[in-house]
Amino acid sequence: MTDASAVLAALDTVRDPELDEAVTSLGFVSSCTVSEEGVADVRLRLPTYFCAPNFAFLMVADAYEAVSAVDGVRRADIVLEDHFASAEINRGVAARAGFVSSFDGEAVTELDDLRNDFLRKAMLAATDRVCRPLSKAGTTAERLAEMTLGDVPETPDRERLRARRAQLGLPAGDDAPLLVDAVTGTAVGVQALPLHLRRARLTGGSLEANSGGCRGLLRERDASVGQGEEEQR
Repeated sequence: MTDASAVLAALDTVRDPELDEAVTSLGFVSSCTVSEEGVADVRLRLPTYFCAPNFAFLMVADAYEAVSAVDGVRRADIVLEDHFASAEINRGVAARAGFVSSFDGEAVTELDDLRNDFLRKAMLAATDRVCRPLSKAGTTAERLAEMTLGDVPETPDRERLRARRAQLGLPAGDDAPLLVDAVTGTAVGVQALPLHLRRARLTGGSLEANSGGCRGLLRERDASVGQGEEEQR
């Protein structure tokens, strides 16, 4: 029998697409159980009733894929609760219908472009987390411009940066430039580096502020600790 901890571990890999944080650490998993028959039942919650449905759809769909892949899970029931579009999202994800079919007559495009936009922001934020300590330690702009990913000590932030770049199809090996354009993947030169790092810093700050705001709103709405959240507080 599959233990609920295995499902929670899978949910640790599911990220709020806008914040680039795990749904578990954000407190978005209100319950997680697995029956003897291998049915995983996951209940998700969001900070407000009117959170954007496209963001919510991506998160619920990603949770469905992650939980369905857990060894021993025969069926994944992923339910978003207390959201104005819960019915459409839950029905569409369960049927693997896609966003347009789930919101027939309301949505005109799928969410691939939106997901990539979020990934680019996450990549910039990760760039800031990697490069800011280097700059504070005295690494010059010239040196940053010539460094590769492999030149940076292995840290969770470096691996997050590598992962986001790989998801975007950008160079992510040890020999890839540390600083690359988030759209083209071309190396950022010394002249363009100050603006690039400024954008990265502003993007990272925005994600951190939004994350704090979401946590505060969720606590106001529901003070209970989410599944998998307690250990990460």
